[in-house]
Amino acid sequence: MTRTTHRTHRIAIAPSGFKESLSAARVAEAIAVGVRRVIPDADLDLIPLVDGGEGTAEALALAGGGRLVPVTATGPVGEPVASHFALLGGPGPLTAVVEMAAVAGLALVPPGLRHPGATTTYGVGELIRAALDAGARRILVGCGDSGTSDGGAGALQALGARLTDRHGRELRRGGGALHELERVDPSGLDPRLARTELLVACNPYNVLCGKRGVARVFGPQKGATPAEVELLSAGLERLAAVLTRDLAPAFAPTSGAPAIDLRTAPGTGASGGLGAGLAAVGARLLPRYDVLLDGLDLDARLARADFVITAEGALDHQTVRGKIPAEVARRAHASGVPVLVLAGTIGPGAQDGRAVGVDAYSAILPAPMTLVEAIGRSGEFLADASERAMRIMALGTRLAPLAPLAA
Repeated sequence: MTRTTHRTHRIAIAPSGFKESLSAARVAEAIAVGVRRVIPDADLDLIPLVDGGEGTAEALALAGGGRLVPVTATGPVGEPVASHFALLGGPGPLTAVVEMAAVAGLALVPPGLRHPGATTTYGVGELIRAALDAGARRILVGCGDSGTSDGGAGALQALGARLTDRHGRELRRGGGALHELERVDPSGLDPRLARTELLVACNPYNVLCGKRGVARVFGPQKGATPAEVELLSAGLERLAAVLTRDLAPAFAPTSGAPAIDLRTAPGTGASGGLGAGLAAVGARLLPRYDVLLDGLDLDARLARADFVITAEGALDHQTVRGKIPAEVARRAHASGVPVLVLAGTIGPGAQDGRAVGVDAYSAILPAPMTLVEAIGRSGEFLADASERAMRIMALGTRLAPLAPLAA
């Protein structure tokens, strides 16, 4: 008598978080619930991933044996908010992780105040100073989920730079004032910056200026009207020119950072241009996954799986431009592992993911509903969508091969 052996299905679950709803860890757990309803004994490898946005500091602190440090800082609309940065464990210089979304993220901007011309990254500079006060000599700034478009001007002001108009008056905060910028005085910049390794984990597809400049691509998502988009674009052009003239020559030689084109270099548009502002004070702009996935052994873990599930809040034409599902699909595809993407919404360009290795995708919403309800029930919907996907896959494996179409 021949005994059939049963092999456990190995499934890697490697999602991003859902903005303003669930962390990446919570998304992974919800997907796992749905998978186990169909395959109770599945060998699941949960790999919650971050892209520099919401949850980055906490995730890296957990992965690196570190801790979160609470800080009250200036939020994007100018009011104090409860924020944090992370201090990581391990050898070498003390490393801090500053998550810009924790102090200047879109989730911190009330819907009625979503005017990117007025929001500020001032709190990001305050977090960097707090990390310096804690003894950090290596600071990683995670960019993503921003509610700002000020080119990092607010962060520079918090770090001691003076941004003034043609009358010598301090520039008001927000990207809407940048077109009035006349001069940047770096003499008050925190001197510890010159002795600190400042790294920015960013999406290299995002640039500050030009046709694909950050104000034009992301301004409307943050509440900008077409006229405001043009004003913001002009302001960021002005900021790049003045920073290049006044600040970079005074600071970059002491930092050892190579000079870059603040208008068009990869990553300069990260988080509403924060990348450019920090690059002007010597920060290195690095592709975010090269930094944030270090130590996860992601390629090997995906290669060991029979199947990969990833997820994000919206699957559309932006996904292939550096979003987590595209990165996961690209890496899994290199090992021949199929990939399913679950998304809160499916938008134009979702099919573009096939070019990077997405084999299938599905929306999780079961019916039309308000955004508030969708956000509140996203964990439930993810579990149900995962279950549906697994049942369809199980049915597919039981079907005989289809006959070829007649000529």
